[in-house]
Amino acid sequence: MNNKVKLAILSLFLVSSSVGAASWWDTGKQLLEGATGTSPQSAATAVGDLSVEELASGLKEALRVGTGNVVSRLGTTDGFLADEQIHIPLPAQIQQAKGLLETVGMGASLTDLETRLNRAAEAATPQAKALFLDAISTMTIDDAKKIYNGPEDAATSYFREKMNGPLGEAMRPVIADSLSQVGAVQVYDGIVSEYKTLPFVPDLKTNLTDYTIEKGMDGIFYYLAREEAAIRQDPAKQTTALLKKLFGH
Repeated sequence: MNNKVKLAILSLFLVSSSVGAASWWDTGKQLLEGATGTSPQSAATAVGDLSVEELASGLKEALRVGTGNVVSRLGTTDGFLADEQIHIPLPAQIQQAKGLLETVGMGASLTDLETRLNRAAEAATPQAKALFLDAISTMTIDDAKKIYNGPEDAATSYFREKMNGPLGEAMRPVIADSLSQVGAVQVYDGIVSEYKTLPFVPDLKTNLTDYTIEKGMDGIFYYLAREEAAIRQDPAKQTTALLKKLFGH
C-alpha cells in the first residue's frame, strides 16, 4: 500500500475517532452507497480526500487484522481444546455409545480421543491464513459495498463462499496427518475394537478426518464472525490494531 493510501486511511480513522465509534463504518457505508457510477479513482470524500478505492483498501486491512487474529488465536495449543465455544466434542455416534464404553473401562480412552481431535484442529488452523489473504486480495469494490451494506456477518459469509471448499481441502492433509501423529487414529481404532466385542451393539463408524475438518472450520468462522462484529460495533478498537499494522505505532 502506497503512502497516499496510508495517509488517506489514517485521515479517515483519526477524523472518525473524534466523532464517535460508529462513524468509520457509517461513513464507509455512505460513501460506498454513493459511489455507484463513479470511477474509484475520482470518487472522493471530504474526509482526507479519501477515494472509494482507498476506503475499500482500509476495509481489506481491517479484515486482514481480524482474520490474522482468528488464526493466531485458534492455531495454537488449547486454541480449540480449552475454548468451550468451539471445543470439538466426540462424534455423535461415539457420544451415543459413551455410556456403554465407559462401563467397560474405556472412559479414559474417550477423553484422550477428544483431546487429540482438538489438537489436530489446532495444528491445521494455520493453513487458513494464506487462504484468507487470497480471498481478501481478490475482494473488489463491489464486494466491499456488499459487506458494508450487508447483514452483520456479511464479511464472514463472503469468506465462507470464497474459501469453504478450498479451506477444507487445505486442512484435510494436515488434519489427516495430525490425527495420525497425535495418536487419535490409534486411540479410535482401540475404542472400536473393544466396542466390537460387546454383544448386540450396532456398528460404530465415523470419519475422523471429515468430522474434524467440519468442526475446525466451524470454529474458525465462529470467531471470524466475532471479529467482524468488533469491526462494525467497535471500530476504535480495530483502528488501533490497524494503525499499528500500517504505521508501526
